[in-house]
Amino acid sequence: MSKTILVLGGTGKTGNRVIERLKKLNLPIRIGSRNATPQFDWEDQASWATALKDISKVYITFQPDLAVPGALETIKAFVSQATIAGVQKLVLLSGRGEKEALECEQIVIKSGLDWTIVRASWFMQNFSENYLLDSILAGYVALPTNGVLEPFVDADDIADVAVASLTSDKHSEKIYELTGPHLLTFEQAIKEISQAANLAIQYQEVSMEEYISMLKQYQVPEGFIWLLKYLFNEVLDGRNAHLSYGVEEALGRKPTNFSDYVKKVAATGIWSIAPSVEK
Repeated sequence: MSKTILVLGGTGKTGNRVIERLKKLNLPIRIGSRNATPQFDWEDQASWATALKDISKVYITFQPDLAVPGALETIKAFVSQATIAGVQKLVLLSGRGEKEALECEQIVIKSGLDWTIVRASWFMQNFSENYLLDSILAGYVALPTNGVLEPFVDADDIADVAVASLTSDKHSEKIYELTGPHLLTFEQAIKEISQAANLAIQYQEVSMEEYISMLKQYQVPEGFIWLLKYLFNEVLDGRNAHLSYGVEEALGRKPTNFSDYVKKVAATGIWSIAPSVEK
């Protein structure tokens, strides 16, 4: 019986971290991406069968998000193919507070296969890996957050839980809801980054209309604008302003503190391109 693990989204924030950890464990892996061999493309179902051949477990991350139109049908089709291919275990990365993500979870749970759900809040790495990085480097972050509190979670914690779920039966049929240990506003998060990295960063609350107008001025693709509008209207509306304890439940340790994440990233120099704070 094959022991190979398929990691979908192998170049993404959590996928690449999962791959790193599995490699250190000397476990056989297959990267699921458009640039891998064999290729895996969510938009090309013909590519799935080859990617799933001789796979025992799959880490599922769906791009760009489980909330987008058509995601439910795609996940349903993929789970069906995975079952036919003889896959034994599915680990799904889900989104905390997303109704559509919960529907996708149910497809995995009712698949007849072994499963684990990793339901995560807003990634800390959104401040340091794409999305908000350019705004931080420019010294100006404007978001339609309306002071909402969010328990930002470290992608490294997500990867640790995912790998544990892929490599130990004790996580079978568990739903782990992952958050960081504290609630922060986006403004507080930016302030911490500014202080730790010695950067001058202005934070401004804007309306959704102003935010969308800004995105269009910067020629952000319409599909990504739709997703951001959904996230800020439907997910970052206060519904997630409470802590969960999935990291402790899965790993027996506390989740990463946002301040520790900021110190670690600041030490890499990723944020050092922006002008320094005047003293």
